[in-house]
Amino acid sequence: MEVRLQPGEDDVLSANQLSSDGIQTDSDSNGIVHYPNVQHNLIEKYENQETLDINSVNNTKRADREVLFFNRVPKVGSQTFMELLRRLSIRNAFSFNRDRVQRVETIRLAPIEQLHLARMVSSYSEPSVYVKHVCFTNFTEFHLPEPIYINIVRDPVERVISWYYYVRAPWYYVERKQIFPDLPLPDPNWLKKDFESCVLKGDRECRYLQGEIHEGIGDHRRQTLFFCGHSEKCTLKYLPMRSICRVSRNLVTNQKPWCKYPFNTVGALERAKLAVEKHYAVVGVLEDINTTLTVLENYIPRFFQGATDVYYDQVNSFMRINRNFFKPPVSEEVKNLVRSNFTREVEFYQFCKQRLYRQYRALKLRSNVP
Repeated sequence: MEVRLQPGEDDVLSANQLSSDGIQTDSDSNGIVHYPNVQHNLIEKYENQETLDINSVNNTKRADREVLFFNRVPKVGSQTFMELLRRLSIRNAFSFNRDRVQRVETIRLAPIEQLHLARMVSSYSEPSVYVKHVCFTNFTEFHLPEPIYINIVRDPVERVISWYYYVRAPWYYVERKQIFPDLPLPDPNWLKKDFESCVLKGDRECRYLQGEIHEGIGDHRRQTLFFCGHSEKCTLKYLPMRSICRVSRNLVTNQKPWCKYPFNTVGALERAKLAVEKHYAVVGVLEDINTTLTVLENYIPRFFQGATDVYYDQVNSFMRINRNFFKPPVSEEVKNLVRSNFTREVEFYQFCKQRLYRQYRALKLRSNVP
């Protein structure tokens, strides 16, 4: 019962091939994608909203203890935010803790492993931070105090491209060989394979076909997985249905009364949204660092007081963290081909951005936040 984050040259990437017509995108010089029509509409919507109760968008008060749990999504700038938290721990006097580097990153845990994780985090003295690549873990299900949950999201297509070249970067394998000397090196041909050719040639690794089933490391591209949780409903295994299993307009059955929840389905998306709304204090957006830092500072001041100053005082060092200079540019044509298969992931990304803007707007209505 696990989903692992360790690349392999034979991994299959699966998705529902759905349309994302009407979503306008553009990219800046750094290759970061933006949704100008979506962002403009969201900002305009909340600028015109005269009343917005800050308590209705602030989950920090739900936490039972001053323990911050950052179950970081890979390739969303989480290394930068982790380093920011480490530096803030000195400034704001809290304990910083992170998971050790692992040979294989297991992100979906069995119930007993979730319990061990929740117990460990709950054992930290207050105030403390714990950082780990892992799916959302509901501590209250184990009758343990709820921490302050945070995370970061990124444009899903840019994130997939970043992951693709990250696991092919020379320094990535040098670092891992130093930690795990017996780790085998991948095929040189796999390392040299570029993303555009991989997509356009329909390579097995870059094939995004509706209904294709793959459990495991190919799901590294699912941001929603880190919010949906550890339930089998969030992955691609067969599930017994109580009455009837519905996955949006798709119903996949076999001889037995079982069904599948493949990548990009409404079920996993809605579970991820529910977790964000109910449990997360803040889910930041990599493409809008200013708003993210402002919201973090105001909604979780015990840990993020002075975050904007620390970040911009040392911005050059932060910008170099985990940056991959071996990642070539990818054409908008190829990005749009991939984006057409990520409609639910794009919807989740927009949902998180919308929520962040609601939190920011609530601050503006309450105070003089610019």
